[in-house]
Amino acid sequence: MSASSPSGAPQLEAVITSDAPAPVGPYNQAVKASGVLYCSGQIALDPATGAMVGDGDVEAETRQVLANLQAVLAAAGCTPEQVVRTTVFLVDLGDFARVNALYAEVFGAGISPARACVQVAALPKDARVEIDCIAVLA
Repeated sequence: MSASSPSGAPQLEAVITSDAPAPVGPYNQAVKASGVLYCSGQIALDPATGAMVGDGDVEAETRQVLANLQAVLAAAGCTPEQVVRTTVFLVDLGDFARVNALYAEVFGAGISPARACVQVAALPKDARVEIDCIAVLA
């Protein structure tokens, strides 16, 4: 869905796909604006059931998070190679190496995105990892 805007304001378009979890609040999976895609953070929700996957296993969660992000990117006509910025949120920085190894499988080819990785006190649904991203549209 597109939103018309006053002169000079960016044209916004929501990105919605059933291949990634439905938002659990008043936000979209992603928004296109002026040639840029802003993807909301993804946690390890199964798109079909809405249930958390991984049973607290950070590697299983990370795989699902990355699959969810890739589904949103694909729905917007993007690939991971177009991602220019990510933020990784971890409940435990001790998980950094394991998450980083899986992250590199998706974002490690070519020029890797700029990134921040931070430890947080908690994430929705007791997730151990959340990742968001920004991509440049072709």
